[in-house]
Amino acid sequence: MFVSSLATCIAAGTGGDPVRYPDPAVEILDPRFKQYHVGNAAVERLHTGTRWSEGPVWFGDGRYLLWSDIPNDRIMRWVEETGDVSVFRSVSNCANGNTRDLQGRLVSCEHRSRRVTRTELDGAITVLMDAFEGKRLNAPNDVVVHPDGHVWFTDPGYGILLNYEGEKAEFELPTNVYRLDPDTGAVTVATDEMAKPNGLAFSPDFSKLYVSDTGATHSDGHPREIRVYDVVDGVTLADGRHFADMSPGVADGMRADTDGNLWASAGWGGAGFDGVHVFAPDGDRIAKIHLPEPGSNVCFGGLRRNRLFITAGQSLYSLSVEAQGAQTP
Repeated sequence: MFVSSLATCIAAGTGGDPVRYPDPAVEILDPRFKQYHVGNAAVERLHTGTRWSEGPVWFGDGRYLLWSDIPNDRIMRWVEETGDVSVFRSVSNCANGNTRDLQGRLVSCEHRSRRVTRTELDGAITVLMDAFEGKRLNAPNDVVVHPDGHVWFTDPGYGILLNYEGEKAEFELPTNVYRLDPDTGAVTVATDEMAKPNGLAFSPDFSKLYVSDTGATHSDGHPREIRVYDVVDGVTLADGRHFADMSPGVADGMRADTDGNLWASAGWGGAGFDGVHVFAPDGDRIAKIHLPEPGSNVCFGGLRRNRLFITAGQSLYSLSVEAQGAQTP
């Protein structure tokens, strides 16, 4: 059912036959999601032709979205007003996750250079971190910024496993989540307990941090799960615990809405799984947004922060919802 409806929906986004409302690609699993569902809004494919899309970040001041095309070593730009797509940055060092800091500057995780960078307002690039305790970072993956200005990022090392998304190399450090002060360079390990810490997102009040673990299997002691931590005084993590099981696939990038629901990309589980899964604050899965390719990351954008942008495999998608993305820097 989902395969045929998605094919119709994708055609609607590329000039083909329109999708019948309500879009069957949006599956409501719990009545709590109904308030966020727009019956006459469909999943739209905004662009296709990338190799592996990641790291969407919304620039409301310019009404455009940036996202990474990692294997093609570039950052792309989609303009809301016109729908035009162009290359924002060629030779991005295989950038993956992106966000903005308190001054609106782009912060990126780069696979090939194994560093976290900031793009200044004049276009210059500042290296925020590329090593820890004298050893090179593995391959920073996803990044968020706390209201105190500190940069939190994951370093699972996917960019050094193969040459496809970076450069193959040996691991020099554990797969950590880091907290970085970009002004002083001071850095701490927020947690080292996950096999592959990947996507991360703060709750609306920044009291919790969600981290997806894309470790290989349940049998190795690291389940394919989303974990949640209490953020103590904005500085340390405490009481790490299971939030949601993502088997048979994994969750990658995530964002919260203003009501505390978590919108998590979902991939590598096949038809009926791939796309976006929405979780209530208590961890119940309340909806799925089905896509014909693995979901990799999400962000909210648009004038009222009620347009969900989804990177997924070779494409960029969007869906208008009645949820609003939690404020991010």
